[in-house]
Amino acid sequence: MKILCIGDVVGKIGCEFLRSKLPNLKRFYGIDMVICNGENSADGNGVTPVSAKFLFDSGVDVITLGNHSFRRKEAYEYLDNTPYIIRPANYPSGTTPGAGVCVFDMGRISVTVINLIGTMYLDNSLQSPFDIIDGILEKNDSKITVVDFHAETTSEKLSLGYYLDGRVSAVFGTHTHVQTSDDHVLGGGTGYITDVGMTGPINSVLGVKPEIAINKFKTRMPVRFEIKNGECKLEAVIFDIDEKTAKTKSTERLRIM
Repeated sequence: MKILCIGDVVGKIGCEFLRSKLPNLKRFYGIDMVICNGENSADGNGVTPVSAKFLFDSGVDVITLGNHSFRRKEAYEYLDNTPYIIRPANYPSGTTPGAGVCVFDMGRISVTVINLIGTMYLDNSLQSPFDIIDGILEKNDSKITVVDFHAETTSEKLSLGYYLDGRVSAVFGTHTHVQTSDDHVLGGGTGYITDVGMTGPINSVLGVKPEIAINKFKTRMPVRFEIKNGECKLEAVIFDIDEKTAKTKSTERLRIM
């Protein structure tokens, strides 16, 4: 089966670009399932019920999140009541909205999707993703498992990829909004990419107007981020997974403009 994993969608402009490209993309590549990181899908960061529904209606099957999961309070109840949108599993259970794992039932087969967040340069007070993933996998009944690791550093992402090699079907990194060129199949059969990239405006700083980002770095003062308008891109990776072995047969990076 082919699972398409889409990089962080930025703002309304990114959502609309995804909707314009995804149907043909699914048909052309024969995609069976779509996972998309939507933690920046609302203008001004975060996710809202409106932006999440827009992604689902556009053809996304599972939405993963990250460090902006709880930026918008209007999403809290939605996270609790919507099974196929998940936030990182290493946020405390019981005190934070939503869940960190979902099982997507496709009839002939089910796919477990796990969302984790890194602790290096993000929030080192959270439980280690290396520890929490062990407990999740012990209870996991699905043959195919895909992990979105929302993390800052390449070293933490690579380390988790090797830690999970042979234990999950695929690991894709999100958060930095810059696509890496290292998609491949690890020795144990796990598909991997350090960062899948971004879906949103091309001529921007991670989706934000460059002049605003430059001003923040020069002045060291708080700024209000504004999404850049203009041409967009959709960055993603396809994991072609053998349904019998649950191992990835091949990977393919995409950049649609």
